Amino acid sequence: MDLEHTAEEKEFRARLRSWLARVLPALPPKPSPDDWPARRAYDLGWQRRLHDAGYGEVHWDASPTIRLIFLEETEIAGAPYVGANFVGLLHAGPTIAAEGTPEQRARWLGPILRGEEVWCQGFSEPDAGSDLAALRTRAHRDGDTYVVTGSKIWTSHAEVADWCELLVRTDPDAPRHRGISWLALPMDAPGITVRPLRTLAGSAEFAEVFLDEVRVPVAHRVGAEHDGWRVTMVTLSFERGTAFVGEVVACRRVLTELAREARANGRWDDPGLRRRLGTLNAEFRALWRLTQWNVSEAQASSRGVPGVGGSVFKLRYSHARQRLYDTAAEVLGPDALDLDRPWTLDRLSALSYTIAAGTSQIQRNIVAERILGLPKGR
Repeated sequence: MDLEHTAEEKEFRARLRSWLARVLPALPPKPSPDDWPARRAYDLGWQRRLHDAGYGEVHWDASPTIRLIFLEETEIAGAPYVGANFVGLLHAGPTIAAEGTPEQRARWLGPILRGEEVWCQGFSEPDAGSDLAALRTRAHRDGDTYVVTGSKIWTSHAEVADWCELLVRTDPDAPRHRGISWLALPMDAPGITVRPLRTLAGSAEFAEVFLDEVRVPVAHRVGAEHDGWRVTMVTLSFERGTAFVGEVVACRRVLTELAREARANGRWDDPGLRRRLGTLNAEFRALWRLTQWNVSEAQASSRGVPGVGGSVFKLRYSHARQRLYDTAAEVLGPDALDLDRPWTLDRLSALSYTIAAGTSQIQRNIVAERILGLPKGR
């Protein structure tokens, strides 16, 4: 495995770093975390800047290594996070790029890259979270449309989305994994009700979505009918394999800041705390190397789709992130209860990481069965 960068990749890094240094100081202030319409406008505006500067296509029309450099440099520079663009840029868009028809790619990829449309994710249901294949949202075909009825939960950014990557059951009599289809649902279609959900951290970036005989054109199906589970595995490969790359860089930066804070407030004298910080530093360095390995594997594939190594990364990263912010609470001491202090809200949000994008239990099953070749449990 060659982890050295080419001359072209080094030039891309230098050019991007220079552009970020010029642009970031001129950005407007970030809106309130609770003002999602304003956050949508801010996030779309940042994506438009990237597009106009020639960086919008980096998520799909560049090599995985270039994408890795882009995510690393933007995080180091403190550039805005993808925010409301998360689903479109990091897994719905790449899925359409890999699995969509030329017409679908032409319709949806451009608006995502230009910062014109937001996507949400309609996978989980009240009785189909970890067991995603148990989903019950039905779609029966009526000519050139599907008529969809059911509900979704934890739908990311549904309240400000234009489109939804939606999993539906198109053949209720087929085996669990075979009767599913992947649809692009227009969020302004009649029959859709969105109810925001407030999280432990006080934010409302998720929602319940209720679908009452919503009509979706058959032309909006990505992949073949009933082949949605395979398409979904492509989506989850992107979600688990590359979508968290920037966050690894952010966690390494937090480690440095935690060490600085511990020295300032006297907690650095605790050898147990120093040992935990050192262990976390080693773990995040290893995760970064694992990320590079996954990117190299994706680059070697014909479509640039990450492999099952993404589940190894997701499993280890989720738990490492939780330990990081538990350690941050140790450094802060009583101030860890102050929601206005750095890292406090991050600690609350870290609790979701062993559930979001596939629970740790599911990731262990994938690692056991698809990497280690162990038999499936009964």
